[in-house]
Amino acid sequence: MADKKPENRQVLIDTLPEGKLAADNYKLVSGPIPIAAEHEVLCRTLMVTIAAGSRAGLQGSASYAGAPKTNIVMNGTGVARVEQSNSEAFAVGDLVVCPSGWQDYSVNKASHCTKIDDDIDIGHYLGALGTNGLTAYFGLLNVGQPIENNTVLVSAAAGSVGHLVGQIAKIKGARTVGVTSTAEKCEMLKARLGYDASVSYKSPEFRAELKAACANGVDVYFDNTGGEILGAALFRMNEGGRIACCGVVSQYDTSNPSGGPRGVPGLLINKRIKMQGFLVFDYMDQYKNARSELKSWIKSGELKPVNDVVEGLEQAPEAFVNLLAGGNVGTRMVKIADE
Repeated sequence: MADKKPENRQVLIDTLPEGKLAADNYKLVSGPIPIAAEHEVLCRTLMVTIAAGSRAGLQGSASYAGAPKTNIVMNGTGVARVEQSNSEAFAVGDLVVCPSGWQDYSVNKASHCTKIDDDIDIGHYLGALGTNGLTAYFGLLNVGQPIENNTVLVSAAAGSVGHLVGQIAKIKGARTVGVTSTAEKCEMLKARLGYDASVSYKSPEFRAELKAACANGVDVYFDNTGGEILGAALFRMNEGGRIACCGVVSQYDTSNPSGGPRGVPGLLINKRIKMQGFLVFDYMDQYKNARSELKSWIKSGELKPVNDVVEGLEQAPEAFVNLLAGGNVGTRMVKIADE
């Protein structure tokens, strides 16, 4: 009996969510492995990221991703091996980062792939050396601009970006306060990630506990959530404080997002607070230097990325739903194949 011909499994967006995302908004299908054309490479996905920001792409025009579509492969960045190359830039067997999506195999333009080394955990290229790490790096250092002994407050502090922001702030000599969901995560922030203090936004005394944790006010607030946490942070800001608006995870997984917080623009004016949104793509010309510094911090042990790995492509939808419910610590990613 002949061996079964390899297939390309894909996770497609089946239906758009109404309210909260569910695993059955996706479907798993199989088809033939694609063939690379001129200047393209065929990549076999090893790992792929699960990113909270991708939920915004299912919401419509409010996202930079544009209007959502069904019956397409769910987007995601992957680490992959080159299986076929029609580009002089890549050889079969090269390890690359590419826009693989949630599937076993993807065909990509050579210009959309980046060759990487295997001298470090390949998961880091999806986390601390990928979009999450670069977002933390530029959002904190270029927008937040902390200086030594500043107090840096981070929401979603155990998440894919937040767990890196706090560590980078510590490297720069700041005092760090993390906001997260549970008492267990609060302890983990201090014990594992080096936060000086932590607060649960689910606590009935959240605002009082935040005030106590930020006794000298907040100089830099890295906002991953928006909503009520942003509202509470505004009242803790010092004069001349900086707010880096990175994400609004509190509003991603709902069809009825809450309104803006109190204190805008009044507090911004009275305290001369700078509140700035940003996209990591604004800094593409600086990626190389940033990755070099991030990698040096990882190798020195100053930066300890957390890769939250789920096994199996078929588990990706449920892993995404769980992430949106706050089930992850660090960068959520799905392992699809061995190296």
